[in-house]
Amino acid sequence: MPQVTLLSHTPDPIRSLYMAYRVCYSSLTPQQVAERIEAERISRETMETFVAERLKTGHTSPLEQVVFEFAISGVSRAFSHQFVRHRVGISFEQQSQRYVTYRDGGYPYVTPESIRKAGFEEEYERHLAEAGSLYARLVEAGVPAEDARFLLPNAAATNFKVTVNLQALLHICDLRLCTRAQWEFRKVAALMRAEVLRVEPMLGRMLQPKCGELRMGYCDEELKAWEACPIGRVRPHKEVLFRVYEQHRRGELQPLRAEDYAAIETLTGEPAPEAGASAG
Repeated sequence: MPQVTLLSHTPDPIRSLYMAYRVCYSSLTPQQVAERIEAERISRETMETFVAERLKTGHTSPLEQVVFEFAISGVSRAFSHQFVRHRVGISFEQQSQRYVTYRDGGYPYVTPESIRKAGFEEEYERHLAEAGSLYARLVEAGVPAEDARFLLPNAAATNFKVTVNLQALLHICDLRLCTRAQWEFRKVAALMRAEVLRVEPMLGRMLQPKCGELRMGYCDEELKAWEACPIGRVRPHKEVLFRVYEQHRRGELQPLRAEDYAAIETLTGEPAPEAGASAG
């Protein structure tokens, strides 16, 4: 199973974000803002509220100034081929199959749970062992490890040391926490989120799939995928939103009924207005 460990991060992410935003929106110098923070004239709560409000505006460049370093191990090459496609705001160092030679034909690998459930685990492991055995014979015969590795499957495990800024991490979670993402990447993204939650809960909560209430708030995948999604029932699809907008634009929204107002009264405990009455 994948393992993810947060090695280090920007010492005080909220302070860094507040400073970055304040430079943009204040007549104060950065030094003056920093002095006020140190003197506790600006509270932690004030900083968190200010940062949250700025994020609602879509101003995200300050997020690039907050970074996290992760150690990631026990992931497959199938995962790594996807991971390294994230190229902006992230830096990778990956275990090399050129310079790391597996001795005696043994190498770590990942077994998907679906293969176990299908009853093919034993056959799967036998094929991987055969590949490892031939790999070892090639190395013993003088074939360079960088050529012998051609035999190794996507299941072969690899390790990473990664530095990623918050903006890039948000984008990774937008895509890879989605239920359509490959299971292994979903697991890694969830573990990265858990590590950030542990040290900075406010920022950790922001790491959501793109349909999350702190992200887009709706699904933009194809409609059939949304219908099959286990969390689709609590997230609207973009086509639904467009349809409601078109109805509103044409003046075709259905008026609230008497039973709707009765439901409102039941929920709020307040007398419901007459149907069609102005709320103002």
